[in-house]
Amino acid sequence: MPYDQLQGTLELLALKTLARGPMHGYGIASHIQKVSDEVLRVEEGSLYPALHRMEQVGWISAEWKTSEARRRAKFYQLTAAGRKRLAQEEEQWGRVSKAVAKVLRFA
Repeated sequence: MPYDQLQGTLELLALKTLARGPMHGYGIASHIQKVSDEVLRVEEGSLYPALHRMEQVGWISAEWKTSEARRRAKFYQLTAAGRKRLAQEEEQWGRVSKAVAKVLRFA
């Protein structure tokens, strides 16, 4: 899978997680890991640059708040553009996963 597709997958997972509501980076990574039954682990070195990119293009917004642990944390949330992008990414992922399934089934 090309690098941009892998990067897009992380963005898809983060956007989908943020569809649940505002979260800080650690919460996003923890949610992805938990929901994937510990299979997917998102490293800080990958997540925060992705969040920054998505904030730059307007898919998410960020605000400093106090976390559950009483620490200052940046909370991210989807924007209208982010919801639109999420729908596009989910559609694309559906096409890619169906194509991969076909190759695995018929190869």
